[in-house]
Amino acid sequence: MNRTGSPGLFVTGTDTGVGKTWVAAALARVLHRRGMRVRARKPVESGWTQAAASDAAQLREAAGAWEALDRVCRWRFPEPVSPALASRRSAAGLTVSRLAETCLAGEGGFVLVEGAGGFLSPIAEDGLNADLALVLGFPVLVVAADRLGAVNHTLLTLEAVRRRRLHVAGVVLNAVQPEAGRLENAAEIHRLAGLAVASIPHGGDPSHALVPWLDTLCPRVR
Repeated sequence: MNRTGSPGLFVTGTDTGVGKTWVAAALARVLHRRGMRVRARKPVESGWTQAAASDAAQLREAAGAWEALDRVCRWRFPEPVSPALASRRSAAGLTVSRLAETCLAGEGGFVLVEGAGGFLSPIAEDGLNADLALVLGFPVLVVAADRLGAVNHTLLTLEAVRRRRLHVAGVVLNAVQPEAGRLENAAEIHRLAGLAVASIPHGGDPSHALVPWLDTLCPRVR
């Protein structure tokens, strides 16, 4: 049971640069179009240069831009390093507990949280993305780049999620290269992990792949 009593999802990745924000924003748009009040959260973002170009701004717009950007993303660091390292260098004192409080601020609706980097990447001075996901207690959606090595990276991430007894909501494969479909990663992950896998074609709109996935795995947010 998560701490909010509200439905929610924690979007994580097998690595950085796999398309977490692309997927999370698409989810926010779908839910918003269905009339859901989406509380989009990217609690910490490093490599912050301009607000308009940030991951948090994309999430905010996709959710209907009804909250201030500071509510969507409370902690922002200009250095393109892990949030944990950026926090130590700036003496910000960022902790998992403080990140969780940021994610849970507000009431009602669907809480959509995007982590930073991979599931076992440091997100705070005292913990990993995995630790934040555990505190929040939401189902975990794993995003992977649909490329060579995706099966191994995805299975390792799923093992880490399951070891913490968190519910795996599913896997999204994001085709970062045109030839990704030839690898048959989605079929292999489905066969080996027994999970629903949504595939996003190269350059395609994630919403088309995610709508049937939401209908199957999240019927309560229709």
